[in-house]
Amino acid sequence: MEEIVKIKSVGNVTHDVKKFVVEKPLGYKFTPGHATEVSINKENWKDEKRPFTFTSLNEDDFLEFTIKIYPDHDGATEQLGKLKPGDELIVRDTWGAIEYKGPGYIIAGGAGITPYIAMLRDLNKKGKTEGMHLIFSNKTDKDIILKEELDSLLNKNTTYVITDQEDTKHTKAYLNEEFLKKEIKDLDKRFYVCGPPEMTEEISNILEKLGADTDAVQLDDQ
Repeated sequence: MEEIVKIKSVGNVTHDVKKFVVEKPLGYKFTPGHATEVSINKENWKDEKRPFTFTSLNEDDFLEFTIKIYPDHDGATEQLGKLKPGDELIVRDTWGAIEYKGPGYIIAGGAGITPYIAMLRDLNKKGKTEGMHLIFSNKTDKDIILKEELDSLLNKNTTYVITDQEDTKHTKAYLNEEFLKKEIKDLDKRFYVCGPPEMTEEISNILEKLGADTDAVQLDDQ
């Protein structure tokens, strides 16, 4: 299935992350945490498909994507960064590795937070965010996506980890075994992990080593 949708609005979320609000095709449905293959409806870009997670809710009458733009990659996200309201995208069937399976820890790196935004917004709407804790790693303070909203959704059950900024107001650390051992209080909880491929693999191995149930670890490379 391919549907052409018009962009309704484009806004800045951080210095290199944009929010795209687009039309929603009639009858289009998805589960919070799921994604679709998106391409730009322009010559030479129609077949350049990229997976993006919905950050809107299924009941919204629009689709929203929160996308990190990589201008130095000379690719699809650089082109997305140039789009304006009225331009068109192509969306396809929905799929996903991440969906809510019970309270636990979300461990995310950079744009790896995006599959959890709709999930947390949905849980908040249902009054079910109790027992969720976010550990969110970024290079610098200004890279943190939707910090105020995440603090609000999770009632401040949030730990922000910064790797590359000495004067950060948050925790200066890396998501290594020592840090996770100290931070995670309950290894019987469910773990949701998403970030660059090496990060998700490394964290999965650490959690396994610490004794977490691997069935409770959901991985998604972003």
